[in-house]
Amino acid sequence: MQDTHISLAHGNGGRLMRELINELFAPHLANEFLDTNVDAACIPLQADHDVFVTTDGFTVKPLEFPGGDIGSLAVHGTVNDLSVAGAVPKYLTVNAYIEEGLEIAQLERIVKSLAAAAAQANVSVVAGDTKVVARGEGGGLYLATTGIGLRRPGIRLGLAEVAIDDVMLVSGTVGDHGTAVMLAREQFGLRGDLKSDSASVLPIAQALLDVPGLRFMRDPTRGGLASVANEVVQATGRGVRLQQTAIPINEPVQSVCDMLGYDPYYLACEGRLVAIVAAAHAAQALTAMQAAAGGAHASVIGRIENSERPRVVLETELGGERILEELEDDPLPRIC
Repeated sequence: MQDTHISLAHGNGGRLMRELINELFAPHLANEFLDTNVDAACIPLQADHDVFVTTDGFTVKPLEFPGGDIGSLAVHGTVNDLSVAGAVPKYLTVNAYIEEGLEIAQLERIVKSLAAAAAQANVSVVAGDTKVVARGEGGGLYLATTGIGLRRPGIRLGLAEVAIDDVMLVSGTVGDHGTAVMLAREQFGLRGDLKSDSASVLPIAQALLDVPGLRFMRDPTRGGLASVANEVVQATGRGVRLQQTAIPINEPVQSVCDMLGYDPYYLACEGRLVAIVAAAHAAQALTAMQAAAGGAHASVIGRIENSERPRVVLETELGGERILEELEDDPLPRIC
């Protein structure tokens, strides 16, 4: 492309829009199903599998941050929503809402990153669309995705399966993404080398599917670990008891939270998986998670309990108890 920045003409349906799609997006996202000359993609689906569909939107500032960018984040977020449902992601669509004035070199870096994340997850971007909004009416770039995945029949997962004395596990450290993005903004005069945990959890999810007694999986994105635990409470009417000493938190995350008054249990993760498993199979689940890519720091962090007043209770390292209430306010400006 000859242009260096996005203009409104890149979204007018004419030559510049065609060049943007065919010369920037298509070369990086090319696969056997992507055809920029048609309005709908034909994709083969297996009749002997359950089909899962998810959709999501992504807005983050800055667009590029340590450990990722909005492109890889969009792929990981969509892939992970399918993965924790027990499905294998197969196809994605991507809609790009581009703000006038965005540097084309930055847009291409993000598209390349998106393509690399899709290739690593073995998913094909089969369709998409671009829109350009006027300067000052967007955050540089917003992405919206739809994902399709296949799950083998007979798998039963969901909050309705959760029982008293079940065990809760997390696949790695919590709060990394939220803290890394916050540091990248340098709004508080802080800097650090912490990276976002943005990654696919598919290997961990697939490993857990072979564990008997697997009840539920979720990726703790907006609202973090505490919000997933509260979701369990609200859906099941049972309490969740977490062990503070068992929850893995990177030292830089804890330090930033201590200085600024944030709570790591509510900060977003973009490459972590929370699972609930029958107590008898907790050790097998932990071993499976730790052996899978991205799960080396997995830990058993709590259990489901019968309670007259169901709440999320955190047993502190000093032996006390703290209630993790359901999130009311956004703990940070939008980061995913």
